[in-house]
Amino acid sequence: MKKIVLIIALFVTTIATAQTKTFEKEVRKISKRIDLITKTQKDSLKMKVIEIDKKLENGEITKATADALKKEVASYHAQQIELKVGEQERLLQLLVQDKTNGKIVSASESDFLEDEVNTFKIGNKVFRFTVDEEQTNEKSRNKKRKRGYNKRTTSQFVFAMGVNNVLENNKLSSLKDSEYKFWQSHFYELGFTWKTRFTKQASQLYFKYGISFLWNNLRLQNNQQHVFDGNMTNIETRIDEELTESRLRHVQMNFPMHIEWDLSKNKKYRDGYVHDRTNRSIRLGVGGFVGFKLGTRQYLEYNDGNGVEKKQIEYDNFNMNTVNYGLSAYLGYRSTSFYVKYDLNPLFKDTEIRNISMGIRLDLN
Repeated sequence: MKKIVLIIALFVTTIATAQTKTFEKEVRKISKRIDLITKTQKDSLKMKVIEIDKKLENGEITKATADALKKEVASYHAQQIELKVGEQERLLQLLVQDKTNGKIVSASESDFLEDEVNTFKIGNKVFRFTVDEEQTNEKSRNKKRKRGYNKRTTSQFVFAMGVNNVLENNKLSSLKDSEYKFWQSHFYELGFTWKTRFTKQASQLYFKYGISFLWNNLRLQNNQQHVFDGNMTNIETRIDEELTESRLRHVQMNFPMHIEWDLSKNKKYRDGYVHDRTNRSIRLGVGGFVGFKLGTRQYLEYNDGNGVEKKQIEYDNFNMNTVNYGLSAYLGYRSTSFYVKYDLNPLFKDTEIRNISMGIRLDLN
């Protein structure tokens, strides 16, 4: 009988000890959460005060506004501490009540190790909560911001226009002897490009590529026109009428490719993330293009013997090379650049005449 009583007493003592240990463990968890709540709210308040001081230093707000903002954020975080600590105090009261009523607080050791701070058990019920909503939201914003800053490829709409002419035998001096009007021979270009950073991190070196359509116009002077004769295209003087317009237009599709140095200063934020900014400073692009002609026409306008205005359109390829390729470059500031493009293959077959274009280029994000 004495042995049975001894065993029962030992069993009751073991249960009581287990209850005490569980109770103490839950009390420690509540204490840690209260400390974490207080520290988190104070750190958040400190960061907001720093931001307000920075705005005041930069002249964005007045001192009176800064003082008012500081009082507002201090009051907000004091209320948050009072609210969230009050929740923990209520949980502590429940815990003490269950302890007084002799209920066993169930919490396994593995649960304690896995999620010590964010779980709380009374009986068979499990309570979970977030220590600080602002901290959770800030982490979410940081993840979104990180994805945005690491964006490597952007796109631009490209528009260019300027003057068009030809070089003979790759000599720039041949421009002064050109049979085409310099300022009246225009080109227009419309396109879409992509700009990809070479590295994962923010840098100033990019590969730029895309597609564009060009309208190249060459206007002859001295009452001349293009005449297609067999395998040759000749420039001949019109004898019977005085030409008021003599324009050869060839339309082509190009695939430009450039290496671009964009000297825009990247913005580094306080949390360490870097925003890759483009088209904010000097830009230099060097590269080339390859493409093919979509069609060629010659437009002639003149007055006949009766003084009637006549318009004549001639459809032919005028012995032009279908495939064309060349070099191009641009130098500018922000979205506006000076643009040069030069064909490496001849404009007409069996000749040494090559197209050259110069003008203004817009790259719009």
